[in-house]
Amino acid sequence: MNLVAAMTDPFAPHLAFGFDPMWVSVTILAVTYAAIIAGRLNRAVVALVGASVVVIIGVLDQDEAVKGIDWDTIGLLTGMMILVSISRRSGLFQCLAIWSAQRVKANPAGILLMLQLVTALLSAVLNNVSTVLLIVPVTLVIAEELDLPRFPFLFAEVFAANIGGTATLIGDPPNILIGSQVGLGFNSFLVNVAPIVVLVMAVQAILVHLVWGRTLRASPQSRALVMGMNAPGTITDWALLDRSVVVMGAVFAAFVFGRPLHLEPATIALAGAAALMLLDNWKHAGAKQADNVQRTFAEVEWTTIFFFIGLFVVVHAVEVSGLLGLFADRLVALTGYNVATAGALILWMSAVLSALIDNIPFVATMIPLIKSMGPTYGAPEAVEPLWWCLSLGACLGGNGTLTGASANLAVAGIAERNGVRFGFLRYLRYAVPMTLVSIAICQAYVWLRYF
Repeated sequence: MNLVAAMTDPFAPHLAFGFDPMWVSVTILAVTYAAIIAGRLNRAVVALVGASVVVIIGVLDQDEAVKGIDWDTIGLLTGMMILVSISRRSGLFQCLAIWSAQRVKANPAGILLMLQLVTALLSAVLNNVSTVLLIVPVTLVIAEELDLPRFPFLFAEVFAANIGGTATLIGDPPNILIGSQVGLGFNSFLVNVAPIVVLVMAVQAILVHLVWGRTLRASPQSRALVMGMNAPGTITDWALLDRSVVVMGAVFAAFVFGRPLHLEPATIALAGAAALMLLDNWKHAGAKQADNVQRTFAEVEWTTIFFFIGLFVVVHAVEVSGLLGLFADRLVALTGYNVATAGALILWMSAVLSALIDNIPFVATMIPLIKSMGPTYGAPEAVEPLWWCLSLGACLGGNGTLTGASANLAVAGIAERNGVRFGFLRYLRYAVPMTLVSIAICQAYVWLRYF
């Protein structure tokens, strides 16, 4: 949409003071970004204030603002959060972490590797933030029992969570955004992104071993304590475990076959969440059932949900103003109308900017921008490789700094509460070179496969 169309359409029916809607929307977006980066206010509050301003001053009317919210993304996130909230009560994830340590005879280097693999796998099938919230507390207990430095384990799990989450549609919020708004299904991510994620994870594990793993040592007495932990004993509700495994298995099968079944990811996730809630409350009644349901909803990350809602409205205002279309034309011209060059630019730009700012608002802004580039390259299908570049750059680039992704901040918060120094500069020292290696591998992959 060009600027003239934006000015004549009913998107700005009562814009205050006669200001240009393009520059007003850009200013609101810039202020919103700056406030998110500053971190003094909760990012959900910032996004909702920005969305409110967009509507109140007339950049969008309320109906158009609501249209800008991607409800498929909201539904998918909410459904997966409910599934994780209920299944975690069974003790499954704590059992898995202890089991992993015992499979390698409590060898520190082996534990470091196994916890990375478990974190990556769970991040792919759940999501990276939920995974670190489940795995990190158990990791701290294991490291303390073995009298090992905890920072290497936590750092490795941050990287593994973001790498593993990159592999699937549901693993990392940027992928959920891309999949929902572009129409790319679960299988598309498995086919196009998962193969290179496996290689990146293998290289990352080697680098972590070279930096820390080969020097970690634990006494025989400490290893005996870990080997003596009762992994099955962490399962607090076997019936809930069985129900969770069955429902989540059905959900992932539905993700795989969603297209032929004509089911959207949000429908699948919410249906699975409803089914597991029903099974979890079947035998309860009255106040106990109400308390159980309330507990489930209380554990949903509503901060993230409302952050997305506010951000969608703010970005939509910029989109309908016509600015992103103009910027897309400039970006295409800058790349010489070459889609391969555009892919490289998006990959590296996404990695760098996602390391500097939260990758979620960055991706939310880039999606309509890349969509606008489609006609220049002939068809929307011509830009499909650009979506994989955006996914890889944003998800893996989020590893670059402590503020680059939500999982990083979640781990840092847990570490600080447990007396582990997890500062910005200490993290940066190791994160930057490892992230650059990851992006370089991805650059070679997309160049060879798509261009």
